[in-house]
Amino acid sequence: MTITSLAQNRFQQLKTLRALTIGLAIGFAAPVFADNLPDVQRLIKQGQYPQAMDKVDAYLSSRPKDAQGRFLKGLIYTEMNKPTEAIAIFTRLSEDYPELPEPYNNLAVLYAQQRQYDKARTALEMAIRTHPSYAIAYENLGDVYAKLASQAYDKALQLDSANAATQNKLALIRDLITTSGKANVKPAATVVTAPAAIAVPAPVAAAPVKPAVAPTASVVTTTPGAAAQPTPAPAPVPVPPKLVEAKPTPEPTPAPTAKVNAASDDVLKAVNAWANAWERKDMKAYLGAYAADFKTPKGMPRKEWEAERTKRIAGKGGKISVQVDGPEVTMNGDSATVKFRQHYKAPGLSSSASKTMLLVRSGNRWLIKEETAR
Repeated sequence: MTITSLAQNRFQQLKTLRALTIGLAIGFAAPVFADNLPDVQRLIKQGQYPQAMDKVDAYLSSRPKDAQGRFLKGLIYTEMNKPTEAIAIFTRLSEDYPELPEPYNNLAVLYAQQRQYDKARTALEMAIRTHPSYAIAYENLGDVYAKLASQAYDKALQLDSANAATQNKLALIRDLITTSGKANVKPAATVVTAPAAIAVPAPVAAAPVKPAVAPTASVVTTTPGAAAQPTPAPAPVPVPPKLVEAKPTPEPTPAPTAKVNAASDDVLKAVNAWANAWERKDMKAYLGAYAADFKTPKGMPRKEWEAERTKRIAGKGGKISVQVDGPEVTMNGDSATVKFRQHYKAPGLSSSASKTMLLVRSGNRWLIKEETAR
């Protein structure tokens, strides 16, 4: 999800913040560009946020209504991981300059960081309302709709954890979010110098927000330094068809390949169900995903290991997210090896690791016998 800031060329990028791209580039009108504002941008690029804040505060002391300085101050608060202060800055900017889309977009990114996706959606709809050709807002709105869909499917699984169709849909939308965003890629740091003097437009009243049609959740890549081009409204997100079990024609001797594919699908469902139980902090389902002879870390007694996992998962406050990315299944009779990338997020913690699981068939279930991460 992309957050924008101030300078002349639109859509150039600065760095990522919690997997959200932050840039210093929008076409934004400001008063005479004082000498110390380029210094503020330089300090931001160097990560010297307290010094940048001192500079921008000194600038705003004689120009408290200046939009350029206020915007930079909001960006500094964002970089300093002070979302409450940043939200206050961008909110007041959107009230004073409702015709500008960038403050709305940055508000949406900050709300999305806090998982307030409804507020993020409203802010992005306002950004698009004020600037119908604002490509970044369409891209971010697609990401927000994908997150909302993920939450809805997760809630459905909380009510019916055995629903295989919902598990498949949740896996599909998470795969879409992971593969389309490529949020872990960090672009090179760039600071753009704004023009020496440009005029401030008079504030205008904001038009009422109308719900926007959900755009496609794919990411639109913009070329650094390129001017913004009019972007047609994206097509609506295709809704996955409801999965209905078809009644196949009975075959006396199924092909071996079909058996392997079916077993592989069952293994993936078991892994996804394990991740979903972890997210929901459903310890009964989570611990039930492990075989009775599961090899605990360092030979720890099973009860001790279960107590430790319960404390770490159910004993912590806040929501967690566990995503299984790019799983590869290797079948070997009644055992299967699954390799994937695990993305874990919790309040104050975000990590990714390569994980390998060995699962064994137990009746009609696949259970985890071994797991390693690196």
